[in-house]
Amino acid sequence: MGWGRTGNPGDRRPGRPDDEWNRAIALCAAQVPLVWLAWWFAMEAGRDDYEYGGGGYLGICCVPLLLPFVGLFHAAVQIAPAMFLARLRPRVAPGPEWVWHLAGSVLIGAGWSVLGQVLRGWPVGDTLPWCAGIGVLPVLVLHSLRGRPWSGGGFWLRSAGASLVLLAVCGATAASLAGDYEPPRLSAAQLAGEWRGEDGGVLRLAPGGRAELTGVPAHNDVDEEGDFSLCDGTGTWTLQRDSELQDTDRDGVLVRLDGECGQETYWTVGGTEQDPELFVRFGDPDSGDLRILARD
Repeated sequence: MGWGRTGNPGDRRPGRPDDEWNRAIALCAAQVPLVWLAWWFAMEAGRDDYEYGGGGYLGICCVPLLLPFVGLFHAAVQIAPAMFLARLRPRVAPGPEWVWHLAGSVLIGAGWSVLGQVLRGWPVGDTLPWCAGIGVLPVLVLHSLRGRPWSGGGFWLRSAGASLVLLAVCGATAASLAGDYEPPRLSAAQLAGEWRGEDGGVLRLAPGGRAELTGVPAHNDVDEEGDFSLCDGTGTWTLQRDSELQDTDRDGVLVRLDGECGQETYWTVGGTEQDPELFVRFGDPDSGDLRILARD
């Protein structure tokens, strides 16, 4: 990368590690818990966990061993290339190096965001703040620490300590907020209508208690593979409040079919008052096949 101990291109001492490169990796790794918490607040906090138990916030406890590899990848694809771009600027260009480094990091982040749109269809408006923003803190801290006489190992120890603190704080904060979600309380009249799944299934709940299914999953006998069948036909539905029978404290819709396709299936009410959902899990209670129906 051409990063030396003085920060000048090519100033690389034989037998000594490239301090800026090591620091960049350590900083990128250390900020992962903070980035994760920001993502969790923006995407998951207060939302329905579909009764998986424990919540997705527990995932933060499983990543400490991955942090160095995440830091290495992030530094290699954003922080180091941005530094290279910053040092290509003309000598007469105004502004300190950190400004150019930060601008290069944001530019590269924008490029990764566009690549996500091209390859995966991810909206640039959603990914750009994340791709550009995750490079800000490592760049600013990296330049603020120049000249500090910390060895590579000492800097890694400090970064590891900061990361562990962030892990503990982020995990505790997320855990304290995990119970904030409150499912909507819908009346039978509000539940009546068409509910559609991403796979094209349609569940029609008539006001009088009749139900019509088109490609909607329903429970099979427990010893059959997959534990559900896609059913077409008619049946009945009833609103159940805080069903003890289904071992849940949430409202739901119990659908019974008239024919032989599938057994009665309890669809739990989720989502929000404005955007309600019905969901059911088949198979393993902790990691089964989740099916969601949204209001048409």
